[in-house]
Amino acid sequence: MKIIIVGDGKVGATLTEQLSKEGHDLTVIDRRPQALQSLQETYDVRCVCGNGAAMGALEEAGAGEADLLIAATSADEINLLCCITASKMGSASTIARVRNTDYAQQLDLLKDELGLSMTINPERTAAREIYHILRAPSSVNRDFFAGGKVELVELHIPQNSAIVGQPLSKLYKKSGAKVLICAVTRGDEVVIPSGDFVVAAGDNIHVTAQPQDMAVLLRYLGIKTPRIQAVTILGGSRIAYYLATRLMSTGVRVKIIEKEYETCRHLSQLLPGALIIHGDATQKVLLDEEGLRDADALVSLMNFDETNAIVSMYAMQQGLPKVIAKIDRIDYMNIFKKMDVQTFISPKRLICNHVLRYVRAMTASSGSSFNTMYQLVGGRVEALEFTASPATKYLNVPFKDAPVRSGVLIACILRRQKVIIATGNDCIQDSDTVILVTTSEMQVSDLNDIFQ
Repeated sequence: MKIIIVGDGKVGATLTEQLSKEGHDLTVIDRRPQALQSLQETYDVRCVCGNGAAMGALEEAGAGEADLLIAATSADEINLLCCITASKMGSASTIARVRNTDYAQQLDLLKDELGLSMTINPERTAAREIYHILRAPSSVNRDFFAGGKVELVELHIPQNSAIVGQPLSKLYKKSGAKVLICAVTRGDEVVIPSGDFVVAAGDNIHVTAQPQDMAVLLRYLGIKTPRIQAVTILGGSRIAYYLATRLMSTGVRVKIIEKEYETCRHLSQLLPGALIIHGDATQKVLLDEEGLRDADALVSLMNFDETNAIVSMYAMQQGLPKVIAKIDRIDYMNIFKKMDVQTFISPKRLICNHVLRYVRAMTASSGSSFNTMYQLVGGRVEALEFTASPATKYLNVPFKDAPVRSGVLIACILRRQKVIIATGNDCIQDSDTVILVTTSEMQVSDLNDIFQ
């Protein structure tokens, strides 16, 4: 696909990296020549230096023939103008990053008139992700498939867990839960396991199951699922505002600690039900005075990854049941996990996933329709959801007899509202929803891609 990215900030650079890996024809527009030079030295992309909202720069980038334009500058208005202009010039699809909530209602009404295919909001997306994790605090991360009928949950295995030292085949029999462990992270190693794989203490396992079966598995593993009633948020960012709004709507008590006085004053007006504390959240004395130990969860949303990691480690030492840290640099993830900080949120990575889902859906052939994608383990593993069509290969052929490619694990099938945890005797039927896990290098964009 021919894709134009306007803006080489955090989101734009992440999208460039991922879409370049997938082999798309990329052109990046940015005002900063130094940023573009660095980009060209790293990736095989074409660069245009200029204003992405101006017709001249868009013409030079080939907007009239583009399959997709993504406007990801720091200014909402510029992003919207980019998309309007590119759409009028002939770009097939446009995506705009829009962060200002004041525009939300207008965009819903004017989406077609503005030529928008999709809008993305990193902060709101991150807040929604954190909220889902806090609703299931025993998990490291939590994603949903098939309209919420199937969960993909990442769990950290403690030393005394019943699963330690046991092959997965025994776990499935002993737990009585219809689940499938589709990926295991052990240090820097990522494994898509078979039934004879033996789990060790400290592993992170990715499990697919229906919510009721997930609850059975958690009880068997001895993992408690306490209800979150009080959350402390460090940093008064947009993410903090969106998250606090969601939490308070469900009766959760929220405390926000923010260093800037004006931000505190603004938040106190927007969130009258929250307790806003003016102070430096990096100070241990302040955290202790504000009752950090009494919170059920801590969410660190400050500006620097290192600060979020250090404060998160201190909170874990104080025995908080759930700690979540925001990070911008994905390459820090494994370092922080070695420090026992398990749950991270990366807004730019979440937005990248949303755009990749859209791109995969655009490139899918007639073999299936592409529904959902989640990237796991820093993008090294992908969980994908497709709907089979009459053009899908090997319909009604048991998986044990079909030439499924190595490195692909078919996790489950949704057939007429029934969830099937897939075995070698199962098969794909027309109109099935199929959820599979594979390494990101395979670049599966259609269900037929899983077959040799």
